[in-house]
Amino acid sequence: MAQFFQAKKKTLSGQSLTLAVTGMDHQGRGIAKHNNKVCFVNGALTGETVKAKLIEDKARYSAAKTVKVEQASDARVKPFCEYYQQCGGCQLQHLRLDQQLVEKQLAVSQLFAKFAKLNTLNWQDPLLSESTHYRRSARLAVMYDKTAKKMRVGYRAQGSKQIVSVQHCAVLSDAFSAIFTVFDEVLNLHSELRSVSHLQLCQADKQNFVVIRHTKTISDKLKNTIEQLGLSHQWQIIWQGETQQIHHGHLPMPFYQLAELGLKFEFGLENFIQVNAQVNQAMLSQAVDWLNLSVKEQVLDLFCGIGNFSLALAKYAKSVVGVEGVASAVAMATQNAQTNHIANAYFHCFDLTQNMQQAPWFSTELDILVLDPSRTGAFAILEQLPLEQFKTILYVSCDPVTLARDSAIITQARFSLEKIGLMNMFPHTGHIETMALFQRR
Repeated sequence: MAQFFQAKKKTLSGQSLTLAVTGMDHQGRGIAKHNNKVCFVNGALTGETVKAKLIEDKARYSAAKTVKVEQASDARVKPFCEYYQQCGGCQLQHLRLDQQLVEKQLAVSQLFAKFAKLNTLNWQDPLLSESTHYRRSARLAVMYDKTAKKMRVGYRAQGSKQIVSVQHCAVLSDAFSAIFTVFDEVLNLHSELRSVSHLQLCQADKQNFVVIRHTKTISDKLKNTIEQLGLSHQWQIIWQGETQQIHHGHLPMPFYQLAELGLKFEFGLENFIQVNAQVNQAMLSQAVDWLNLSVKEQVLDLFCGIGNFSLALAKYAKSVVGVEGVASAVAMATQNAQTNHIANAYFHCFDLTQNMQQAPWFSTELDILVLDPSRTGAFAILEQLPLEQFKTILYVSCDPVTLARDSAIITQARFSLEKIGLMNMFPHTGHIETMALFQRR
């Protein structure tokens, strides 16, 4: 029988290191040097000297975890959450809030210098919100722990599928303050509920929803019991069964309102909405302000979702064409235009990663481009669009690496980066949301 050579996987001994941290990356990790390579250090801050344990050693970089802070930064603070460094939800609670913004802005600047060759950025004031209880939506993990012989409710541990059981969450909306203790108890009272895999939480303007995802049939009697329990906490319980469809039943559609813009957005619980309501309002107001549209201008809004940007901009433009790849979101965008009596916004379902040749939504008369892509960015569509026809591009990003990469395409098409600003959608986390405005030279 033939035998084939297999290289042994390199194992780490948990080698102890003393590292001098010179900066932070866009994920909130400290940056140091080890063996002439970059070493990313979880839990370390700029200017600190730390003892760390090596957890990964690649050809071009290594990674380590802080064990002890030998020399602390002045910006280091005590984390306010007892589950910090166990739960994978927050990464920056050990860094003072104002310094979080400084480090995030610096990380974005470095990425723009690397990918787009732009070394001087016109930074605007960041968009802020309350730093705790800002999440109006979240997904909780649920799993049966065979060792403990009980159901666990919480968040995934950092870099793991294991669930950290929690009793409260300081960044989650107060509307769900009791969610962990209530479901920790009820899930362990009924064996039928062992098929529950997660809870999806969503706070709308008038209702609070808890979607219970389950993989096996649950009796109507038990469902009714859970629904009544939910009502006692002002939660509307929605069941998502084997078909994975979310049925709102007789309940009114969830919605949120934007008072400053006079808009109301309905959405399905399967649709994407911004997690932070305060920053979402500020973000749309800033987009309107930065674009300063006239009634002669026509806007193309790509990755438009349920019409969040499209309808806000339609109030000031001649017309807006919104394009989105998710059919249910396009249907909601169309419905929201009708609800708000906006007749100059038109929506199309189209996969923006595909070839746009002869796309029915494209017109040479469109002169303002708005992009709000997922973390993968807008590279595929930017490579195809005749960018020279646009005079202004507004890029709203949830990933600074793809923003910097895509900005290189935009600047090569003879655009200047006029303004850029952070939107602190997720305080105390490594997530970086950015808005950038480009003008044709």
